Amino acid sequence: MDSARTQFLAGDRPDDVLLFIAESAVSDLGTLAQHGEQVERGVVLILEAERGRSAFEGATGVDPMTLASSAMGSEGDLDLDAFEGECPEADANGEGGADEADDAETTTEEHAPRFVFGFAEERNEEAGGIYAEGDVIHAYAVCECGTAYSDRWVASE
Repeated sequence: MDSARTQFLAGDRPDDVLLFIAESAVSDLGTLAQHGEQVERGVVLILEAERGRSAFEGATGVDPMTLASSAMGSEGDLDLDAFEGECPEADANGEGGADEADDAETTTEEHAPRFVFGFAEERNEEAGGIYAEGDVIHAYAVCECGTAYSDRWVASE
């Protein structure tokens, strides 16, 4: 993992956003890969917020704020180390997570994050809840199945 992503996940880059674009989401990762970190299923970029929002929309055709609005009502689990997730649609269909026996590989591929937009929010004791515990990472994903979902956690957890 590169230092920019490590810093982002620690909550140390609140003015930046994280983008993950899977190979399946775009016709060519070449240009994105030149500016980001190549990972197993795609590319990760850590960019200044405004530039990142623009790059995300340009690469995916999805406005990140629209994604956030649509994903907030559906919570799942996202791992921004491995870019894996537990899509709520997989659970709703009884498909289970990637640790289920026979169909683990198929389920993982069908319900892997296609793209992710994330940002860090600085600790805010007045807001209470997890926001009082520390910096919070917000992540919004679109699954390979098309389901939008979100996750959030205290940084470095």
